[in-house]
Amino acid sequence: MADSDIPGTPPLLLPDEIHQAIRPGTALLRLETTQSREGLLDGAWWPRTREIETELPALISTLTEHLGPITRVGVDASAWNALPARLVIDGQVVHLDSDPVGDDTVLITRGHNDHFALLVVPPGTTADAAREAMARAVRADNITQAAQILIATPPEPAR
Repeated sequence: MADSDIPGTPPLLLPDEIHQAIRPGTALLRLETTQSREGLLDGAWWPRTREIETELPALISTLTEHLGPITRVGVDASAWNALPARLVIDGQVVHLDSDPVGDDTVLITRGHNDHFALLVVPPGTTADAAREAMARAVRADNITQAAQILIATPPEPAR
């Protein structure tokens, strides 16, 4: 049951402009300026494919603009077609770690110990399902794990 289904709970919706802008390859972030990170996820990413060498550079470039240099990325290697040990993105070396985080999550490390967890919306997900999943992931009060968000918003079968 979504929070919006609970009587008396007002829905926390993203502005219409964001819904219109969400397309495959989009990163949607909730960046907080405080030390408090109460939600489980800090953002969401909807890659176009499972080719990490193709998809990751745009995500890292965008994150670097907002967060500063990204040093490591942790992904579940089984979710991607190939996982190199490192990539050079915008002249910076980014190390890729095979973490058992599941195919629904990517871990971003800034500096030595500052971590951000992003929901990964599977390629091929319909736009409506992706928007819903990404909106839930970036809510500051989200306590739903990535896998559960995706189960609640499954991709429609290909026709």
